[in-house]
Amino acid sequence: MSIKQLFDLTGRVAMITGGSRGLGLQMAEALGELGAKIAITARKQHELDAAAEQLRAQGVDVLTVAGNLAQFDTIPGMADQVIRHFGPIDILVNNAGTSWGAPAEDYPVDGWNKVMDLNVNALWLLTQYVGRECMIPRRYGKIINIASTAGLRASMDMQAIAYYTSKGAVVNHTRGLASEWGRHNITVNAICPGFFPSKMSRDVIKEIGDAAIAKTPLGRLGGDEDLKGVAALLASDASRHITGQAIAVDGGTSIA
Repeated sequence: MSIKQLFDLTGRVAMITGGSRGLGLQMAEALGELGAKIAITARKQHELDAAAEQLRAQGVDVLTVAGNLAQFDTIPGMADQVIRHFGPIDILVNNAGTSWGAPAEDYPVDGWNKVMDLNVNALWLLTQYVGRECMIPRRYGKIINIASTAGLRASMDMQAIAYYTSKGAVVNHTRGLASEWGRHNITVNAICPGFFPSKMSRDVIKEIGDAAIAKTPLGRLGGDEDLKGVAALLASDASRHITGQAIAVDGGTSIA
């Protein structure tokens, strides 16, 4: 099989949570360019509409699904919309996430629950549903969890204990599920971005961005193209012998 064939996603169905902007939209562009049919989810329909317009201008076949994954009872219905429209889901990108900043000793229970519910619980419930309904019966699936370098190491520069905890959970969830579902020909991998400018990270970058760049071997923050390659790899058959991995995309910060 040629390398172009290994990366070809023509006819594949990809569901990307948090796909209306930022890293989710970047990955939607990448997988759509390779031929996948793209379903993007987010809470706000107007943001989804803007993202869909951008994707369609690039020739991508796209469906928008508005909903709040933290409302767990809505998760099956969101996945079912994709299945009814495109057919079974081949690729699931769990990108939706949130954070909450506060000193650990003052961290509010509501903040902790908000972060854990979306970053861990909703991720698992959607993955379980898509795996059971689409991937296990067909013996094929690509699951990509968006963790963070915050799940690999801590930093004194951020006061976000629930975020660190949740992303560490995502990394080990990836390993555990890869171990269990490998027998179904399903690969499960995590991408661990470093600092990328986004709505969620904007305040942190404003405060510590210069210091973060100074500690990064490549000397810059993540850009608009920097997650596309690894997403394409993990979503395609080019990664068919890669599973259970957590890949840092951080300009080298995690090893410096």
